[in-house]
Amino acid sequence: MRKIYAVGVGPGSPRYVTRIVREVIQDCDVVIGYKYTLKTIEDLLAGKEIHEITMNNQEESYQKILLELGDRSLVIPFTGDVNFSESEVVDRLIEIFGEVEIIPGISSIQVTASKARVPLDKSKIITMHVTTSIEEKKLELQKALIDGYSVILVPRPWPKQPDKHFMPSEIAIYLKNNGFNTKNMKVHVFEALTTENETNFVGTVKDLEGKEFSDLSVMVFNQSILDSYMNYKWQWKN
Repeated sequence: MRKIYAVGVGPGSPRYVTRIVREVIQDCDVVIGYKYTLKTIEDLLAGKEIHEITMNNQEESYQKILLELGDRSLVIPFTGDVNFSESEVVDRLIEIFGEVEIIPGISSIQVTASKARVPLDKSKIITMHVTTSIEEKKLELQKALIDGYSVILVPRPWPKQPDKHFMPSEIAIYLKNNGFNTKNMKVHVFEALTTENETNFVGTVKDLEGKEFSDLSVMVFNQSILDSYMNYKWQWKN
């Protein structure tokens, strides 16, 4: 019976692929995805029909598979969690294939928060990794920082169009130009999380100017303050 799945396979290490996603991939017939994502699940792909895609050929590839799939099952894996920063692609898959079952994965956002010890429930999460305008998201970043929130942010790599390229260096300059004292703002930039190539830059936002990072980057503006339940012990004392 034909089934279409969009699944999250984690930030990069095979150890972060959940059991249910492993089972879905093992039981499927066809897998289509990006090179980096397929690399994460390569131990599960034996005997499958594999299609490696790029930004430039993904639409053509999806349409071709639609015509050839028949009653076979198809898995489209996404790095991280399919429910975060992938909505443009998922919406298109639904338009093409109709019913698509979505299975979440572990996001780089979760791993980043853990490594930086920044609680998600006290942070603003912003992704610039979209093709539409990010001007409102830039204002959202400013407001979150002014309001004292920590921010976990996925930048936007677009080297072929400098006006759309918004990576850590561009973000640092943007904040400086909008009145932020970037010399005193603490920031992490994680790259290639959970893999053997993982790196962690720690410094100030000012330090980011002129530095280059890969498209596998996640930023953390850390403004968190420890606030344990002991600060509210009066609530549970008689």
